[in-house]
Amino acid sequence: MPLDATNGGEADLNSLDCFACLLREHRSTIAFTGAGISTESGIPDFRSPGGFWSRNTPIDFREFVASRAARVRFWKQRMAMYRDYQHAQPNDGHRALAQLEQMGKLTAVITQNIDGLHQIAGSRRVIELHGTARMVACIGCGKEWTPQEVHARIESGDEAPDCDDCGQPLKSKTISFGQPMPAAEMNEASRLATQADLCLVLGSSLVVEPAASIPRLAKQHGAKLVIINREPTPLDYAADLLVREPIGETMCAAVSQFCCSRPPQASVDSG
Repeated sequence: MPLDATNGGEADLNSLDCFACLLREHRSTIAFTGAGISTESGIPDFRSPGGFWSRNTPIDFREFVASRAARVRFWKQRMAMYRDYQHAQPNDGHRALAQLEQMGKLTAVITQNIDGLHQIAGSRRVIELHGTARMVACIGCGKEWTPQEVHARIESGDEAPDCDDCGQPLKSKTISFGQPMPAAEMNEASRLATQADLCLVLGSSLVVEPAASIPRLAKQHGAKLVIINREPTPLDYAADLLVREPIGETMCAAVSQFCCSRPPQASVDSG
């Protein structure tokens, strides 16, 4: 049975001690993050009731390729979505993961998010399974633009911009419905999962496949599993530590506890 800190209020000392102990005792830790880590930065969960996809019909990738009208709708949606996180900043959860990486305790962040906040927080090894909304690329030749550059073209009347090199449509570098998952990122995430001895799941419902299979793969290969999420997930039964408290608050407290419990480094005697 997992140690369960789900009774409300701050994560209790037993759960923080357990979390710090897991961080201290394991050498290969990965973090798997979902929308819940970014809601604390003011970015809405697009799939929740009242979220973006409950108010808008997603544009399937095949429709995007086949229809200019679909591309016009796509860019109207993307510009509205971009406004939701354009000025968002990392929160304590993002910063705690960057700190763990700097201390050599975190191998990589594997994320379902497209907001780029992990990189802004200072994480260097981030695997984006669903792509990024911080760049736009031609679906033909791969030439890239910033969203601001493409949005300026749209606002000037080019409602469905094409590449100025090859003429193919431009698209945000996100994985749309009906679009294949990025093979290199999925392969790397799967490889890291099989090698990890600790997997932190932060803010993911673990229902969006195939990305959600990554923590399950880690557990199947012997990793301990920590889940910090407000709502139940299909993998709660397998968690070694289960926390229902805010991610930023919990991560900061756990990292602080871990730092306090680390043995002091031996000093160098120059005499």
